[in-house]
Amino acid sequence: MGIDYKHTFDLVEFENSPLPKINYSEGILPGDALHIKPNGILFDYGIKDYPIEVTANELFHKVFFKNSGSIVPFDIFGAAFWLITRYEEYLPHKTDHYNRFHYSSSLAYQYGFLGIPLVNLWLTKLQEILARTFPALRFEQRAYSFLSSIDIDNAFKYKFKGFVRTLAGLVSDRSIFKMTQRLRIILNKEKDPFDCYDFLIDTHKQKEIKAIYFFLLGDYGPNDKNHSASNLNFQVLIKHLADYSMVGIHPSFRSNGSLHQLKVETNRLSNITYKTITKSRQHFSILRFPKTYHDLVQAGIIMDYSMGYPNFNGFRASYCYPYKWYNLEIESHTPLWIHPFCISETTLIADSQKENKSLMELAKPLIAESRKYNGQLLSIFHNDLFNEEIKRFYLEFLEAAK
Repeated sequence: MGIDYKHTFDLVEFENSPLPKINYSEGILPGDALHIKPNGILFDYGIKDYPIEVTANELFHKVFFKNSGSIVPFDIFGAAFWLITRYEEYLPHKTDHYNRFHYSSSLAYQYGFLGIPLVNLWLTKLQEILARTFPALRFEQRAYSFLSSIDIDNAFKYKFKGFVRTLAGLVSDRSIFKMTQRLRIILNKEKDPFDCYDFLIDTHKQKEIKAIYFFLLGDYGPNDKNHSASNLNFQVLIKHLADYSMVGIHPSFRSNGSLHQLKVETNRLSNITYKTITKSRQHFSILRFPKTYHDLVQAGIIMDYSMGYPNFNGFRASYCYPYKWYNLEIESHTPLWIHPFCISETTLIADSQKENKSLMELAKPLIAESRKYNGQLLSIFHNDLFNEEIKRFYLEFLEAAK
């Protein structure tokens, strides 16, 4: 809210202070302090399986860690902390086939608020209460922002693959048409299907869009199939895009659990761009607490853009502002800034087919939620999906989101 504050455990200091006050304790104190009863989570150490009972509330929509006798009917600080730190992901939970936390295990999905940044809603209502209780308070107004991010898992479909991979591709084509198309593209007589880079550069420039590209630079493997980091044509592409936009590392599937491999890949991108690499997003959106973020900090990453679900659009942390990661395991803030994303075009495409809705119909509510709270809207697109239909959608999406 942009308010400077201090906290104290000294009752005399608290009662004598002329400042607007919040009494965050069990006891009712004299004076005009706003009383919010804590449930205890912010005073505890370690990770505990707190009983969570979510109920509907007319003002705050959905609440848990309820209390009684207060204008704020729940521990808003404790509940926000539980959601933003991803407390539930430190507890035993259901995973998918990549051992990722499954969205269906989340409190937000089970109680129907994954489509809204609930913590931001809570903050808005708390601000209204503070403004009525302490009319002299002045709040800082945030500005809505939009950032388009592009994952480059496979820079080109056919070009610059090397002799062995090209030969294997020709053998697997099994049709004259596919073989001919592959050869025409390799011989520069036809554009590679994944080469959408001029379109992206021109579009971002014309529409004044802030963008960031994440490059997969892992060693070749079943889940990491980009070009070799030593491929000169791939390096030229990376440098070219870095001239126009921000760039970050897309840590490979193999790097999960391997700090050494993560550092190798980060150094590869740094050596190509001649820049210190401080931004990342996980390949396959693999995010495991606290290991993934701990390794990123150790590798020198200070901004990560992985906070979202790979197969469900919405607000994983129930929040649409960047925030610093708090490591529950060691009870400490870290230098790592988390930038949540809420829209991925792969999920939009899948949902569009299931629900028989257009991509924009599905995207607009999430854009509106981010804008409502002056948040940062972060979207994910992939270069290998930019066919003509997706290009048309992307242009329409940018107009709505920027």
